[in-house]
Amino acid sequence: MTQPKLYEVKKFSTIKEMLYKASTESADKTAFKYLKGKEVISVTYKEFWNDTMYLGTALESLGITGSHVGCIGPNSYPWLCSYLTMLKSKGVFVPIDKELPAADIINVVNHSDTEAVFYDKNYEKIFKENRAAMPNVKYFIGFSTDEDEGEFLSYSKLMEKGRKLFEGGNGTYADETSDPNALKLLIYTSGTTGLSKGVELTEHNLVYSVYCGLQISRVYTTSLSVLPYHHTYEAVSGILVSLHSRCCICINSNLKAVVNNLKLFKPDFIYVVPAFAELFAKKIWSTAKASGKETALKILIKLSNFLRKFGIDLRRKLFASVHEAFGGNLVKIVCGGAPLRAELGEFFDSIGISLINGYGITECSPLVSANREECNDCTTVGFVLPCLEAKIADPDEDGDGEIWVKGDVVMKGYYKMPEQTAEVFEDGWFKTGDYGRFNNKGLLMITGRKKNLIVLNNGKNIFPEEIENYILSIDYVKEAIVYAISNASGDDKHLRAEVFLDKDAVQAMGDIDIASKLRKDISDVTNELPIYKKISDIKIRDTEFEKTTTNKIKRNKIVKD
Repeated sequence: MTQPKLYEVKKFSTIKEMLYKASTESADKTAFKYLKGKEVISVTYKEFWNDTMYLGTALESLGITGSHVGCIGPNSYPWLCSYLTMLKSKGVFVPIDKELPAADIINVVNHSDTEAVFYDKNYEKIFKENRAAMPNVKYFIGFSTDEDEGEFLSYSKLMEKGRKLFEGGNGTYADETSDPNALKLLIYTSGTTGLSKGVELTEHNLVYSVYCGLQISRVYTTSLSVLPYHHTYEAVSGILVSLHSRCCICINSNLKAVVNNLKLFKPDFIYVVPAFAELFAKKIWSTAKASGKETALKILIKLSNFLRKFGIDLRRKLFASVHEAFGGNLVKIVCGGAPLRAELGEFFDSIGISLINGYGITECSPLVSANREECNDCTTVGFVLPCLEAKIADPDEDGDGEIWVKGDVVMKGYYKMPEQTAEVFEDGWFKTGDYGRFNNKGLLMITGRKKNLIVLNNGKNIFPEEIENYILSIDYVKEAIVYAISNASGDDKHLRAEVFLDKDAVQAMGDIDIASKLRKDISDVTNELPIYKKISDIKIRDTEFEKTTTNKIKRNKIVKD
C-alpha cells in the first residue's frame, strides 16, 4: 500500500513561534476550558500567550528561565502555563510523575538539577519536610499558595509580579532564544521495570514530532485532555499538537470525571491508552445488556456494516444513544502506549468512531507511527513518520525483529547516563526495545516488548501481549498478564494467565464455578493459536495489578508463585 498523501501542515521552527502565531492569528479563539468549582472557565489563545509572558518575565526576574524547572501535580491550567512558559525560554522543563513516592520525587528533583519547582498543594508537605534534601532548589512555587514564605512562593503573586514587569516594558524574557538542538524537555520514564531514566528531548525533537505527526494524523476542533501531562504522549502529541492546530483543549483534572466531562465539553477527539478504550467498549456492552438491548445492538451493527457496503452510512443515527454518552460529537479516539486489540478498532468503527492506533516511545518524542483514517488498520500501528527511518533488526523467519529508528524526533540521550545511552544507539540507530515487523502494505506491526519475550525450553519464542489480547476479549476479564512458570524440576516451562476479573460482571452471572468457566472461555478464544501458545495454568487475582501512571501493568511486581 502506498501511504495516502500527507496532510498539509503549517511549518514552524520554535515553540515560541508556534504559540505567537496562534495568539495573533487566532487571538479570540478559545485555547482552553476547565472547571473551577461548577463554573467553566475559558481562556483564549491571546490570553494564554499573555499568561506565559507574565510568568516567564517573573521567572526571569528570579534568574531561573535559563535553569531546569520542574513541575508536579494533576492536569491543570497553571501546569500548562508553566510548561509552555519554559518551552519558550532558554531553560529546561522537567515534568515529574505525580504518582511517585516522596523519595523518588526528591531523587528526580536532584538528579535533574532542578532549581525551581512548580507544585500542587498536595506536595507542599513533601517539599517542606524534605527541604534540606534538595539543596539545588532555589524556589518552590505553589499553584494554590496565597502568600510567599521564604523560598516557597505564591504562583498567583508571581504571575501578578510578572504582569506588572511585562506591561511596564520588561522584555528580557520576551527576547530569550535558545539552541534548538539543546536539551529542552527532560522526562523521566516510569517504565514497567522500575528503572527510571531522564530522556533528553530537544526543541527540534518537539517541533518535528508536532509537524510530522500532523502530516499523518489530523485532529479536529475540541479535545478532552485526559492523560497525565508529565508523559510525552499527552504533553506533546496531545497538547502541542492541539495548540498548533488551534484546537480548544478541555482539561480533565481527575480520571473519575472523564464520563461527566465528555458530556460537558462534548469533544470531537480524545487521546487515551488501550485500557480506556477497553473500558469504554465494555461499558457500552454492559449498558446494552443491562437494558435488554444487547441483541438489538448486535443486529444494528450487522445492519449498519451491510449498508456501508453500498455507501449508506447511518452510524450516527443508528447509534445515537451511544454517541450521546460520549458527548454527541466524538469522531476520533487516538490510542497508544500499549498493544490494542484489533477487534476493539472494528467495534468502534462499526458504531461511527475512528479508533486510531499508533506507536510511540518517550525516547522518540514520543511518536513513531500512526494509522490514517483513510486506511485505518488496527492490527497495525500505521505508517512511520516522514521524518523517521525505521528498520527491523535481525528479523526471524516470520520477519519479527527489534524496531530500530533514526531521525528528527529521536532523543539526544539519557541525562547523565552515558553508558545507558550508548547501549541503545548503534551507528545512529535508536534501538526501541520493541519487536515488530512491516506487513506487505508497509504498515508497522508491533509484536511485543523485547524484555517481555518468553523463550520456551523447545526454543519457541512467545510474546505474551499477543495472548493477553485474546484473553482480554472475554467480557468479564478486566486485566490479564501471561508469563511462563517452570515445573518442580525446572526442566520445562508452561504458560500461566493471571487475571483480574470484573467483579460486577461476575456477580451478574450468578452462582457458577467462575474458575471452570474462565478456563473454558480462555481455551475457546485462544483456539486458533498453536499448541505451544496455549494457556495451561490460570490464576485469578483478588486485586488489580500494580500499574504505572499510564495504566501499564508493572510486570516486575508480579509474584510468580
